[in-house]
Amino acid sequence: MMEVQVEETSTKLDFSQFGLSEKILQAIKDQGYTHPTPIQVQAIPHVLAGRDVMGAAQTGTGKTAAFVLPILEKIFPLASTSSSPARHPIRALVLTPTRELSDQVADNAFKYSKHTDLRTAVVFGGVDISSQKQALRAGVELLIATPGRLLDHLSQKNANLSQVQILVLDEADRMLDMGFLPDLQKILSLIPVTRQTLLFSATFSPEIRKLAQQYLKDPVIIEISRQNQTADTVTQMVHLVDSSKKLRVLQDVLQQRRDKGLSEQCIIFANSRIGCGRLARSLSQVGLKAEAIHGDKSQLERMSILDQFKKGEIDALVATDVAARGLDIPSMPCVINYELPFNPEDYVHRIGRTGRAGAKGDAIALVDPSELKLLADIEKLTKKALIRIPLPSGSRSSSSSSPPDQSDPFFYLPYESHQATSPQASEPTTKSITKTSSPKTLGALLGGVKKT
Repeated sequence: MMEVQVEETSTKLDFSQFGLSEKILQAIKDQGYTHPTPIQVQAIPHVLAGRDVMGAAQTGTGKTAAFVLPILEKIFPLASTSSSPARHPIRALVLTPTRELSDQVADNAFKYSKHTDLRTAVVFGGVDISSQKQALRAGVELLIATPGRLLDHLSQKNANLSQVQILVLDEADRMLDMGFLPDLQKILSLIPVTRQTLLFSATFSPEIRKLAQQYLKDPVIIEISRQNQTADTVTQMVHLVDSSKKLRVLQDVLQQRRDKGLSEQCIIFANSRIGCGRLARSLSQVGLKAEAIHGDKSQLERMSILDQFKKGEIDALVATDVAARGLDIPSMPCVINYELPFNPEDYVHRIGRTGRAGAKGDAIALVDPSELKLLADIEKLTKKALIRIPLPSGSRSSSSSSPPDQSDPFFYLPYESHQATSPQASEPTTKSITKTSSPKTLGALLGGVKKT
């Protein structure tokens, strides 16, 4: 077993060093990428060499391309222009825990293979199965799937895994958390034992390492930066607040970011589907552009909401952990943990939605006394004490259009490093908002002109 630990530093290398085909290099160039990330530098050569790989890196560091690119390169010589399904067997299979992550991986695969004759398909639950059935029966070389829906297709004989050469388990720790191990074992029993197996995630728990020992053969273990470390590009802070006051503090945080001229978009995480929906409705009722995304939403609803969010048509996405992994939203400025996750690894994934690809981001947690144990677990996992920011003393009046007292650390210290450089950046972009002590006081908290 070979272990490689790499500090996540910038590199001057380019993708041409890997010996990738011109058509794949052109697709990479089309996406605007020139230099590979550390996980790509380390993983791609080993995947191309046929080694089993176990790769750990922070979210937003390019893990998807680290396995998609070499997979496409390895199966590219087998591409065919024939219309016969027999000439397009499934040669590579990527398993993911959520529909959103499957869709994200497939989007990458479509982009990187667009100049080739390789066929890619994605299958997941929550949508009509008939179109997926047609795609599979027509033949595909690269399949991205969630375990449950893949088993549905296998039971209907829409897919055959007997010619799979490469298997990827993406975010395998999450699949174990979600109880997918029995499904994984069923799927793995249908794939040739001579396959190449790749396992990628942001976190490696002892359970994952045990799984790797069972299914990977003499793997190369690649860890970029420290295991379970959060990105240095994310400024993390904690507000200690009573549960009954969380909504008001959330209002203050959003108002403050608006007053500082910061980007208005954010993802707000809650633990339950019901709580998620209630919080989104509370925000919407007072004029905030907010939507909830959770497991009770249909897949079409979730995809529509995510599309609107990516376009900037929604300011606040209130989500359960269904949005904690795999969502790649460029320049996402802020993540707010309205409730801390019960699993500390999920905190790493949640805040990984911001500070991606070298961009700066804020991660704010509203922590009540009942969550202090969860906070301690997060700090133990990340080996990092999170900054506690005191709440303002007494109640704050916002009837004046002037900004809050600049000596108040609640309003200024957390965001000091992200202030806009323009002298006018801290001025409100719309008429000031008058607030009362009523719960329905958000007004158009995230209103105003969008920053580009």
